[in-house]
Amino acid sequence: MHGRNTTTPNTKIRLFFVDAAFLAMTTFAMTAYGQLNQPGQTGLTTPLEPLRPGVTAIEIFDELLAHNALRAGTLVNYTAFRTYQVVDLKGKVHAEEIGQMEYRAPDQKKFVVTSEKGSALVRRLALNALIASEIETTAGKQHHDSAISPTNYTLDLLGEQQVGPYHCFVAQAIPRRSDKYLFEGKVWIDAEDYAVVRIEGHPAKKLSFWIQRADFVRQYQRIDNFWLPQRDMTFVDVRLYGKKVLTIDHHDYIVNRSVTLEGSLSTENTASF
Repeated sequence: MHGRNTTTPNTKIRLFFVDAAFLAMTTFAMTAYGQLNQPGQTGLTTPLEPLRPGVTAIEIFDELLAHNALRAGTLVNYTAFRTYQVVDLKGKVHAEEIGQMEYRAPDQKKFVVTSEKGSALVRRLALNALIASEIETTAGKQHHDSAISPTNYTLDLLGEQQVGPYHCFVAQAIPRRSDKYLFEGKVWIDAEDYAVVRIEGHPAKKLSFWIQRADFVRQYQRIDNFWLPQRDMTFVDVRLYGKKVLTIDHHDYIVNRSVTLEGSLSTENTASF
């Protein structure tokens, strides 16, 4: 006697839409994350100040790229705990995964799950896929040039603004091409360290038929002279599925470096936060 498929047509359709929705969400989250708070809570309340005389977009690009190269060259490894959540606009958690991410220069990342709850389907399609994609990108298995650089963007300087403890240049980032791995939006760059402090925007190219709207906010923090992710929020409006929010909180960093950022040799330094 032949076995038969007991999945009803309605169930098949529902699972198809769930698959499509969360795969689309993961694509956008990875786009936002590659630019290495609920609605109404993401905006800054500090006033925008006039730009100081003599500052140009070319100068900011040059300083940003030079400082990024110096920081990347001195970072040996770090570990951090991450909390991934998919929630609806009422705050209901559909899925959660907590674990430790370990990075070793120049191209190795490993994630170890310490706890998980909620929908196994959502964790598999959205959270696990996002983590796997990040690890593959770091290892060079995927290559997407999404750097904030003159090759990918022009900057329209808007002024200066305080973002928490950081005083920043504020610019409108305009992508040079229609590319889902680039964004259109604003970027805040620390006026002293020339590091990205905050990004908010949306993809430069429509992601898929399923994504009706997508926006993200990413906040960075300074840890031992390095600038590392603090919080990511990705808001998506998925066709036939509704509005969902993917959050990633980064905390409890332990950072190791082999030389100081001034370039002088030192013993391995460890800073934990």
